[in-house]
Amino acid sequence: MTNSSKADNDLSNIWTKRFIAAAIVQGAIIVVLTAFLIVSDTSFMKPGISRVIASGGAGTWFTFGYFMYIIVGVIGIAVSAIFYYYTEGVMNKRLYYCKNNIAKGLAWSHFLLMNIAIIAAAGLLMYAGYAGGSAMLPESVGGKGFDASQAHEILAPFVEPTAAAVLVLLIGVTLGGIGFLFVNYHKDSKYG
Repeated sequence: MTNSSKADNDLSNIWTKRFIAAAIVQGAIIVVLTAFLIVSDTSFMKPGISRVIASGGAGTWFTFGYFMYIIVGVIGIAVSAIFYYYTEGVMNKRLYYCKNNIAKGLAWSHFLLMNIAIIAAAGLLMYAGYAGGSAMLPESVGGKGFDASQAHEILAPFVEPTAAAVLVLLIGVTLGGIGFLFVNYHKDSKYG
């Protein structure tokens, strides 16, 4: 095997591997979080997360953040790996060797913005949902007995930061899509 073909082999599917690794890490994070929530719900967290989820209202933010993390943070990132596999494995285009760094920059933007923003957005939703939902529960189970307007005061400061995190996430995914189109449909066949 020549040095250049060995280097090609070492770098093949590099973005696929990065996104798969990220999906595995994000999956591990949600598994650890779930285990923590189950253990804490039965032992030290008062009120328990199960009560917050069951009560609805502000607790719905927690539920939405939790499922958003699974769908976008784990499944969405794994699906992104499929697009990079198509580019690198099927179309045999290597972002690593792009003549200019546009496609590589777009891939890095996709990778970093998507991974960081999903943690921020889902984390904010879960934290605010727990704080607001637990405050709405009766004092007898560890809540504060807040009504909906009082719980809204807890949630309100999280609206704009959560929206900003979701916007960053969407920008990251969009940049990845532009990079995908750029590499796969650029008229210079040597691209990638």
